[in-house]
Amino acid sequence: MGYGLLAGAIAAEILATTSMKYSDGFSRLWPSLVTGVGYLVAFALLAQALKTLQVGTAYAIWSGVGTAAVAAIGVLFLGETLSLAKVAGILLIVAGVAVLNLGGAH
Repeated sequence: MGYGLLAGAIAAEILATTSMKYSDGFSRLWPSLVTGVGYLVAFALLAQALKTLQVGTAYAIWSGVGTAAVAAIGVLFLGETLSLAKVAGILLIVAGVAVLNLGGAH
């Protein structure tokens, strides 16, 4: 159940962050509202997930997957460039999440 809630929190955070790009500095109503609601939902789901998951592991997954997904959305849909440094950074994030998960298995 905790990982399902965490997946929902990740999806909401990705939606909120992507919507923030379209809010044009919070000057456009609907993308701004989606941003606010998305982050509220993301934090509420993350808080529920933390009832059963370790905070370090859950936060690493939430932030790492969110960061990697938003970076991919930027490249695939928002015209951002893909560089070797960006790929390396995403791979390091994924590796860090994996290490935290392996280290937390007690």
